Amino acid sequence: MGRDQRLVSPDGHSVKMSKLKLAVLISGSGTNLQVLIDACADPDYPAEIKVVISNRPDAYGLERARMAGLEAVCLDHTTFDSKEEFETALHDCLKEQQVELVCLAGFMRLLTSPFVNRWKDRMINMHPSLLPAYKGLHTHARAIEDGVRFGGCTIHFVRPEMDDGPIIMQAAVPIKPDDTEETLAASVLAYEHALYPAAVRLIAEGKVRVSGRKCVFKDVNVPKTGLISPVTTP
Repeated sequence: MGRDQRLVSPDGHSVKMSKLKLAVLISGSGTNLQVLIDACADPDYPAEIKVVISNRPDAYGLERARMAGLEAVCLDHTTFDSKEEFETALHDCLKEQQVELVCLAGFMRLLTSPFVNRWKDRMINMHPSLLPAYKGLHTHARAIEDGVRFGGCTIHFVRPEMDDGPIIMQAAVPIKPDDTEETLAASVLAYEHALYPAAVRLIAEGKVRVSGRKCVFKDVNVPKTGLISPVTTP
């Protein structure tokens, strides 16, 4: 899927290669969509958004797409007779736009196994926890209730099981003693915004691939130290 962004032609000139073609699927305000829009505005970013698709006609993310001059499509799931018909229309739209990578960004519909398998290793999702912990909803409230010391977020390739699949990137966020679900969500969201364009870049540049249940990387850095919370004082 990844590709070098420039090659040298026989006459010695640098030739720009095509960018990874993205679809961003949303259901709401589209804050993660916005960071992808902003990233793709950089001429050197190795991906471009071909279409933004929402299953809700009132999703503000559609307006974000239109303001950015992007193709914005609403496939209202309530107007289809079945989930299969909805997913057929979704698949057809993705193929029509020649999409290479599907980015789920607050898309609040569970997709069926046949659809997910059609896009295996070509669809990614952001989840607001350190997977495999706290799959599903209300991740921040559950983490606080359990007294864990770190929350976070995860970008992963999508599999038919909910919030499952090879992990691409994660960010750990310390949970403060006075954190609420809302304050922790705000802290984690800032890292979501950093992770999504970074993960897409890794894929577009061919620096990550799936091997079994894990991702394998090349030419990437990993932290050299761990984190401790709470920090003890002398």
